[in-house]
Amino acid sequence: MKTRILVVDDDPTVSEVVARYLERDGHEVECVGDGVEALRRALAHPPDLMVLDLMLPKIDGLQVCRKLRERWPVPVIMLTALGEEIDRVVGLETGADDYVTKPFSPRELALRVQSVLRRARGASVTGGTGVLRDGDLVVDVGAHEVRLRGGEVMLTAREFDLLAYLMRNPRQAFSRSALLDQVWGWSFGDSSTVTVHVRRLREKIEPDPTEPRRIVTVWGVGYRYEPLDGGS
Repeated sequence: MKTRILVVDDDPTVSEVVARYLERDGHEVECVGDGVEALRRALAHPPDLMVLDLMLPKIDGLQVCRKLRERWPVPVIMLTALGEEIDRVVGLETGADDYVTKPFSPRELALRVQSVLRRARGASVTGGTGVLRDGDLVVDVGAHEVRLRGGEVMLTAREFDLLAYLMRNPRQAFSRSALLDQVWGWSFGDSSTVTVHVRRLREKIEPDPTEPRRIVTVWGVGYRYEPLDGGS
């Protein structure tokens, strides 16, 4: 079956160009022009991925992403204005898996779509199957599932990849640029992407996100995973 992608942008020219490129890659594409309609379509028939503009009529992209995340972990790529770092950061904090700044190359967006879809389907940078355990935290790589104290933890594809990568490499410090390269597959990019994803992971797996015990900050370097059970 074709992958269903919902493109949400109030500029019909942008939507048309994006749809054309994604259809060339074999995806089924639907375009809508405002946040209300985007939510209605997505909740009635969840897409495999959403390309979501930040600035939309009626309901903005942040609210759409937030409401969508309350129901399903649908992968989201946010479209943001060039140079608006605060928009990118807030978008990632809301739950977007990735972002592309306007003006953008449609081919670059299509490649980002392929990358996010691969991760959402479980073809992650962690590779293979297996189960990663650290006390009450269990990551089933094959099932793409995370459990904490017996309950399921809902993670986006990027959050899952980041957590699994860090757990596979315990007590090893990684810079933000190294994580961008290894987890995102980007040779360059905004390191705040990593910072935001780490913050979101801490909120989901740490008892006290302000005093993290598992994903710790290595000052002047980046981050390190510290197993709580003392194992490796």
